[in-house]
Amino acid sequence: MEYHELGRTGWQISSIGFGTWEIGSGSVGKVTDREALITLNRAIDLGVNFIDTADVYGSEHLVGRVLRERGETIYVATKVGRGQSPHVAEGYTRGNLTQFVNGSLKRLDVDVIDLLQLHTPPTPVFYNPEVFSILDDFVRQGKIRYYGVSVEKIEEAFQSLKYPNVQSVQIIFNIFRQRPAEQFFAAAQKQQVSVIARVPLASGLLSGKLKRDTRFQPDDHRVYNRHGEYFDVGETFSGVDYETGLEAVEELRSLVPPHASMAQFALRWILMFDAVTTVIPGSRRVAQVEENVHAGDLPALSEATMEAIRGIYDRHIRSQVHQRW
Repeated sequence: MEYHELGRTGWQISSIGFGTWEIGSGSVGKVTDREALITLNRAIDLGVNFIDTADVYGSEHLVGRVLRERGETIYVATKVGRGQSPHVAEGYTRGNLTQFVNGSLKRLDVDVIDLLQLHTPPTPVFYNPEVFSILDDFVRQGKIRYYGVSVEKIEEAFQSLKYPNVQSVQIIFNIFRQRPAEQFFAAAQKQQVSVIARVPLASGLLSGKLKRDTRFQPDDHRVYNRHGEYFDVGETFSGVDYETGLEAVEELRSLVPPHASMAQFALRWILMFDAVTTVIPGSRRVAQVEENVHAGDLPALSEATMEAIRGIYDRHIRSQVHQRW
């Protein structure tokens, strides 16, 4: 496992982290607490020391339990803001944010949150300095150590860099969502802001395990949010049409190195970008954790392979997603 500094915190976090949406929300099928804890502990056994969660995932209490039971240094990033109904910019008030942070502190059972992230707030929030002033106050009050943002759009990512105490930007970045690498990565590196790559396997498309006849449970977001019915469509299959994604995956298969899985190949591609501090795939089972962690053991991809991946993206994916986010 490789470790990189998170922003300007001095923390060395694992290049492969652990995203807990899948074990908490039931968004891709139910996972028992026992299964979730076994999987989380296995990740830590393998060197993962960065866990990403959120107040709406239903996994903060599980993360808190792991923190109590393990002796290693584990950095936890949680996210707040999506618990509002409706989720509107006007809801990012001092009172609401205080309530959200206090709730996360209680569920995590900690005295201070390592990294607090705004959870894909509406775009106007990024243009409201008062929101970030409130976060600075939370740092001074000892409720949080540092803060960052999770974004949907490149515009939001760039705007967040204007706030000097933002330590990280969590953004969708994978073989099917390549735009962040064009200009944003260089800007983030210049300001020593970490990039946390989320949705790295495009909701399973880039695992190579999905097929045209794959059936998902009705409570799986890959059914109920396929067209953005409940939240941003970019969160489901990275906004790529399912059939188109499958066609692109078939072309990618020939580029996967021997003895590597498609998922490992997709994660290794992300780690080719120096601006990426950590990638946070979700895992529901121990086997998935083990597969994901060992992606970092793959040798660097050749320039020819990287160019071939860009070609597949340009032919199949670019027109659907590139300028949308």
